[in-house]
Amino acid sequence: MNPIPSTFNEHQISRTVIGGKPNVNANPLNISVILLNSSGSHFKNHIFENLIQCNFQSIVSIEHDPTNTTIDEMSKKFPMVKFVVPLESASDGELVNIGMAEVASDYVLVLRDTLNIPSKIILQNLASSLTKSGIYCLVPRLVDKDKNSLPITFYPSAERSHFVVEAAFAMSDGMKTLYPFDYIGLYNREKFISLGGFDWTINSPYWQNLDLALRAWLWGEEIKFTSLLQFSYIDESHVEDHSINIDYLRYYLKNELPKIKMEEAYIKKSNFLIFLFRSSCGFLEARRQFNEAANWVKRNKYRFKMDLQTFIENWSK
Repeated sequence: MNPIPSTFNEHQISRTVIGGKPNVNANPLNISVILLNSSGSHFKNHIFENLIQCNFQSIVSIEHDPTNTTIDEMSKKFPMVKFVVPLESASDGELVNIGMAEVASDYVLVLRDTLNIPSKIILQNLASSLTKSGIYCLVPRLVDKDKNSLPITFYPSAERSHFVVEAAFAMSDGMKTLYPFDYIGLYNREKFISLGGFDWTINSPYWQNLDLALRAWLWGEEIKFTSLLQFSYIDESHVEDHSINIDYLRYYLKNELPKIKMEEAYIKKSNFLIFLFRSSCGFLEARRQFNEAANWVKRNKYRFKMDLQTFIENWSK
């Protein structure tokens, strides 16, 4: 497994960038859009037209398919849109990292082409309301194709000393939530970069997403639900895969094992045997992963404002 990254843009991948003419309209929003594309959506023209109407500072469309032959045509039709085409395999989190490096606004709205994106989703007054708090991430209401609300508010819990993520249908404006479902949310770009962005060495979307979100909470940031934004899925909504795998182990080492003592985070050496039992990857590999995570925590020891136990205990306060 690759070393734990220290910065959001530490890992560079080959990519083609087309278009991206600067927005010269008056008073553009201090918000950019990163659009993650999973397929050749028939609604792409409609999506770009609606996004451009909002006067975002910039729009970055990230394609998963480098063989998409419509990109040149789309870039001529929508010169403001910057099309980014990775030329090698990349996880969703890594694609968001790439998008963050391509924009300069203070806030970034991450969306997917699997969503119905209506016109005028964010105008100037709404943008001001959404960004005035300055928190790390705001999560919109999401509904399925039949307009049924999805349980996108999550809270931490413990079950037999194990960390558990619970989902809830209840949601109100400003309500805390553990992570942004399907990566969708309005991110404070400066804080995203300060947190190190998504860990590109974690391939599982669920563990990669939870890794950054939990790190944000443990490092003193907040993620909250907003009732001012709502999107619906065009077809089937995203289904999360919680399978325990090698990606879980990296997430576990970075977020669940660190403890706080004298305002410094650390991983107890005695936790290695616990990790060895959980990892099932052999003594030498387990030792390598454990030591790397312990060193990463040591490098960031003053960034941690709480450990997982304190986080769970303080959630309802």
